[in-house]
Amino acid sequence: MTTPPRSAGRIAVRPTLKPRELMTDTPDLAGVWTAQIITLFPDAFPGVLGQSLTGKALQDGLWQLQTFDLRAHGIGKHKNVDDTPAGGGAGMVLRADVVASAIAEARGATKGIAPLVYLSPRGRPFDQQMARNWARMDGVTLLCGRFEGVDERVLQHFGIAEVSLGDFVLTGGEIAAQAMIDATVRLLPGVLGNAESAVEESFSTGLLEHPQYTKPATWEGHDIPDVLLSGNHAKIADWRRAMSERLTQERRPDLWDAYPGRKDDRG
Repeated sequence: MTTPPRSAGRIAVRPTLKPRELMTDTPDLAGVWTAQIITLFPDAFPGVLGQSLTGKALQDGLWQLQTFDLRAHGIGKHKNVDDTPAGGGAGMVLRADVVASAIAEARGATKGIAPLVYLSPRGRPFDQQMARNWARMDGVTLLCGRFEGVDERVLQHFGIAEVSLGDFVLTGGEIAAQAMIDATVRLLPGVLGNAESAVEESFSTGLLEHPQYTKPATWEGHDIPDVLLSGNHAKIADWRRAMSERLTQERRPDLWDAYPGRKDDRG
């Protein structure tokens, strides 16, 4: 008998509420964007997702989180989830039958359109456009790998998309899952206090975000640019656009080359 998935959504909030307390067994919220996590470490969630704007949105029922414990689908008395790699080699590999059982449980609770994703360094890089696409769907199911990864057969059998957080290797997919969920949840309606924040930030227009300043007007001999204190909103918008273009050109030439609004370098 498998353990029911932990889920979180709209619950009563007490002053002493801790992030992990958001993961109580609560009824599914109909029509709410849902993040499903298949993991060996369900207690890692909600983690940082239980803090700040994403945590408040979780409490308010703007999205919900479900975890599915791979260990509950383990084989034998010791609930084994992995075995040695076929052909030899170091490390262990998550078994296809174990992972498939957990996927079946998660997908059985999936409602609407939700991609099934394996977090893997060999996958397509995660970016802002992918976060926007996920936010337009009904949710996402994320499979967190461990050890040397997952039996290839289960990936092929379910047609699982592979997505990477970056060109580096983590000990597991849980940190990557939290990062991707954070990037997606903040795009859901009602999560950000100011909807324009998501429009002006980095990558939303294909450019890096312009520099930001606040009080005091002078700090350690450094002044806020005069244009930002001018009150001329047209000039401020032009300055911010020019700074975004300059920063993108200097720091991310790959983004600049793909930016449709860039000027021809030949003048």
